[in-house]
Amino acid sequence: MTDVDRSPAVLPQLRRRTAWFVALVPLVLAILAIGMVGEGEREQQPTDSLPRGFDSALAADLDDELGEEEQSVAVVLFTAEDGGKVDPGSLQEVVKAIGGVPPSLTVADDASAAFVIVPVEASSASATADLVEEMRGELEDGVPDGVTAAVTGPAGIQADLANVFDGANTRLLLATATVVAFLLVITYRSPVLWLVPLTVVGIADRLAAILATRVMAALDVAWNESTVGILSVLVFGAGTNYALLLISRYRDELGRHESRHEAMSLALRRTAEPVLASATTVIVGLLTLLLSLTPSTRGLGLACAIGIVVAASFVLVVLPAALVLFGRWIFWPRTPKVGTTPLAEQTSLWHRVGGLVRRRPALLAGLTVALLAVLSVGLLNVSTGLDRDDQFLDTPEAITAGERLAESFPAGTSSPTEVLTRERPDAVLGAIEDAPGVSSAQVAGEGNGITRIDVVLDARPGTADARAAIGDLREALSDFDDTHVAGEEATAVDERDGASRDRKVVLPLILGVVLVALVLLLRSILAPVLLVATVLATYAASMGASWWLFTGPLGFDALDVSVPLFAFLFLVALGVDYNIFLVTRAREEARTHGTRDGMLRALAATGGVITSAGVLLGAVFAVLGVLPLVVLAQLGVVVCLGVLLDTLLVRTVLVPALGVLLGDRFWWPARVSAKQAA
Repeated sequence: MTDVDRSPAVLPQLRRRTAWFVALVPLVLAILAIGMVGEGEREQQPTDSLPRGFDSALAADLDDELGEEEQSVAVVLFTAEDGGKVDPGSLQEVVKAIGGVPPSLTVADDASAAFVIVPVEASSASATADLVEEMRGELEDGVPDGVTAAVTGPAGIQADLANVFDGANTRLLLATATVVAFLLVITYRSPVLWLVPLTVVGIADRLAAILATRVMAALDVAWNESTVGILSVLVFGAGTNYALLLISRYRDELGRHESRHEAMSLALRRTAEPVLASATTVIVGLLTLLLSLTPSTRGLGLACAIGIVVAASFVLVVLPAALVLFGRWIFWPRTPKVGTTPLAEQTSLWHRVGGLVRRRPALLAGLTVALLAVLSVGLLNVSTGLDRDDQFLDTPEAITAGERLAESFPAGTSSPTEVLTRERPDAVLGAIEDAPGVSSAQVAGEGNGITRIDVVLDARPGTADARAAIGDLREALSDFDDTHVAGEEATAVDERDGASRDRKVVLPLILGVVLVALVLLLRSILAPVLLVATVLATYAASMGASWWLFTGPLGFDALDVSVPLFAFLFLVALGVDYNIFLVTRAREEARTHGTRDGMLRALAATGGVITSAGVLLGAVFAVLGVLPLVVLAQLGVVVCLGVLLDTLLVRTVLVPALGVLLGDRFWWPARVSAKQAA
């Protein structure tokens, strides 16, 4: 490089050219990919949501070998209005029209209702939904006066579930972007600045969806309807958190340096370490889901890990370049000027909170721990496993029809249990009929040496009696080789057991990942242990408080089986973000001002950005409630409460109080003190 190249007059120009290149090229390439490539596709398999090696998954494999066309079953319920009776003769034509066989029409003893089972092609969820909707249209036009018709059964439930996700990801994306935009405007108090991070993160989100689904399709990794929605929420939440940290540090450096390029260079240097440490921890934590027994859970972990890589890359590469393209005016009306007092020294709410922590650290730490302990009590009562009827926020037709069907017929009629076997059908059928809780059983298909037997249970689906009946049925068939029980109720039992196993394996690994990451980052042992303990306390408190909320005002009896695992992952892996943001700044300040003052200066400097990031992340997860599925609403509530507890209480009061109480011992065995200042 020549002397001219090094001249101050030329460097800013080169930097501007570099900024344009770094900002625009990735954005243009991402936009082209979004417009021309699109998301990957993969045909969903029956085993995608079944835990590997469990009875229902083995039954699905046998069903695949049976050699029949993939089918589901719709149960069409006819109900007489105003206490009347159903006339089977008047239903013959409509039964034929929907593909049923008239002799299979079953009438209740009091003739108040009747049902017919209709086979439905199940090549895909969307195809099943289309056929069910067509069937419902024909029933609406064809049933005689005085009779109502509704579709339930596995095909009806699958169709209603598909309708839930029809356009759902678009609605979720719009709701998420709107919430993020609103909160960014409030945070920055600028009519312009918020557009830059929102645009960068929004493009990163769409690119992440394309890359994740393309990678999963190439590797034949399963994913379901909610995967892309959760991925979008995570990219927006984490991406805007990283952006808030970078922009806050950039604004602070603009108060010290005239050149915005120099200010951004310093801000990026100081921000890169916590963002990379945080992103790496979250990515590794998400990848622990690859150890799950359930294929769709493994897909969620891989997809979200890819999303965090994209979000962090765009925030650390594209966003800095995009910001320096504009002058200081982009912060208008709160334009930073050289000589502005640094955040760590400004008299603010967080400065006053720090003063309170300095005066009463033991009292505040004790009160915070006591409050978290009280909230955690509810965790002792948490139970998992939603009934089928409780899985939707808005009760669809298939659920109401199933409830009405159970009033006039055996409760399991709307969702027959299936037994797949290679043994002699008559022997297996006899064992099934002798099992407790079985109302009826019949051979439904044979081929390639495999027999499928449909079983109707007496117990209502989703109840403890139904789960007990599945256990009794499996026990009755335990002496038969290669004989497995499937169906909705059996699947629910296996999902619960699979989720329990995943929690035992994955949760300790996530904790280990977070602990190791903090040890490597801080080169300390005591501080990481304390910080992990605060994260665990936050999780316990949020789960306990959410349980009281769910069983009280919201009226649920249980959490979905996947909520404890996913909530733990997001709260612990994402909660470490705020730990890292605070303690890395505290360590930086401690080298000049000592640990006690350094911790409080870090609180004053990062309190605003951490609170803004936490409120934004909590609001983004709460947006999951726009989808009428209870599992997503529950997950959103738990994570939202946990993030708010973490940012408003734990990271604001408890961690600074521990730092003040312990002083330099907080970093043990490392030595971080004012004596190390250069």
